[in-house]
Order: sequence, then structure tokens, then C-alpha cells
Amino acid sequence: MTLNCNGKLIDLSTPKIMGILNLTPDSFYDGGKYRNEKEILGQVEKMLNEGATFIDIGAYSSRPGADAVPLEEELSRIVPIIQKVTKTFPDIIVSVDTFRSEVAKNCLGEGAAIINDISAGQLDGKMFQTVAEHGAPYIMMHMKGTPQNMQRHTDYVNLVKEMLSYFSERIAKAREFHINDVIIDPGFGFSKTLEQNYDLLKKMDLLRILELPLLVGLSRKSMIYKVLANTPQEALNGTTALHMVALQKGAQILRVHDVAAAVECVKLNEQLN
Repeated sequence: MTLNCNGKLIDLSTPKIMGILNLTPDSFYDGGKYRNEKEILGQVEKMLNEGATFIDIGAYSSRPGADAVPLEEELSRIVPIIQKVTKTFPDIIVSVDTFRSEVAKNCLGEGAAIINDISAGQLDGKMFQTVAEHGAPYIMMHMKGTPQNMQRHTDYVNLVKEMLSYFSERIAKAREFHINDVIIDPGFGFSKTLEQNYDLLKKMDLLRILELPLLVGLSRKSMIYKVLANTPQEALNGTTALHMVALQKGAQILRVHDVAAAVECVKLNEQLN
């Protein structure tokens, strides 16, 4: 499988790493950590040097119960950073973490290559059209509701079966708009209880039936630190353990805060296969 990112073909036969850059003051792990241009560019450079293929930039926290962010505020946070990052690192492949088509349009116009949408197009009816017009790869995640209320939507008869139905419908919709490169994100921590997250991870290889690249975001999430009775800051070891499981279950992109550790997981997993 390959992705066409602004004319660059990315081969996913070896799993790739997507480094996270949050521009939000309230993200669960690194909220407010990168407060100025120097710190932001330094973190991007660090992740690229450690082996990240993609950098995922977001300006709207999607942690459970996070405050809604006005459109203009999201734009003012992210667009200048996209401009600076793509100018400073001309070969960078930037993914934009947004569910708003207006943000997607502005960022793609500034050199971003991928749209990462937690709502799979359900929160903005213009998203598919925007992605299609720019020929961008599109990451669609499984979530019910919104970040503000998603944890009230955790009732499933058969989680994986219902996810397959959800993705089949959203993929068909994306294909109507001729979106060629679609990536699936199971949405760990979104509209799922702790137990459901682990059941999903155990059965995640069933999602391969969709025959699309699989992106997994587990990094330092509550499903790890709640089991270990520690904090997001102490959850790197647990994250690494679950990254290895995800790779064994078919993950082709790991979305992570800690690039170097994830790169080591990929290298070791390659030795097993």
C-alpha cells in the first residue's frame, strides 16, 4: 500500500511513524508545552530526526470533555504554524488534525498533505469535497458524537462489527467524492470504555477486511495509565508495549508523542516478521 502525499509516494509495507504536535493549551499530555515558534520548530526537527515520516499538527483538543474551540481561533493557531513548518522543512509531510473543512482547506493551501478527521466527515458536510479537491490522503476515525459528549456513546452490541459497518459507509461516501487514499483509525479512547478499548485491540486485525491502511493512536492514553495507576507523563513504557501489539495486529502507521521509542518498536517488529 502507498500514499500519495503532495506527489511523494509513501510505501507502507514497512510501518511508518506519525509524530504528534499539539498547538492546544489543554491537550491531555502536552497541552501548552510548545508555546512559541522556536519550541515548535525544535520539536518538529527532533521528531523528524528521530524517524517520523509524518507530523500531525492539531489546534483543537479532542480529549474527552474538551472545550469547543471557535473556528477563527483554530485557524489562528494552526495556519501560521503550517506556513512556518513547511517553509523551514520543505520536504516535510504534514498531517492536519481537524474536523473542519475550512481549516483543512486553509492548511492544504499552505502545503499540508494529509487531513486527519476524528469525525470521518460527520461533523462537517464539506470535508469530503475539500479533501477531494486537493487530492489529499484522508484519515477517518471511528467516533460517535463529539469530543464533548462521545463518552456518553459507548453502547454496542458488537463493537467491531458495528465499526466495520460504520467504516464501510464512510468509505463509500469518500469514494463518491473520488478520494483515493483513505486511512482507517479505530479511535482508541473515542466513544469507548476502557474494556472496549482492549477488546478492540485484541480483535483489531479483523479491520484488515477493509483492505485499507490502518493508523493507530494509543500514545499515553488513559486506557494505559488508568490500568497502570500512573499518569500520561509516566505512560511511555505502557505505550510501547501496546504499540508492539498494534503492529502485530496490522497497524501501518503509529501516531505517537515519542517518535524514537516507536521507531524501535517498528524495527523490532520487522525482525519478528
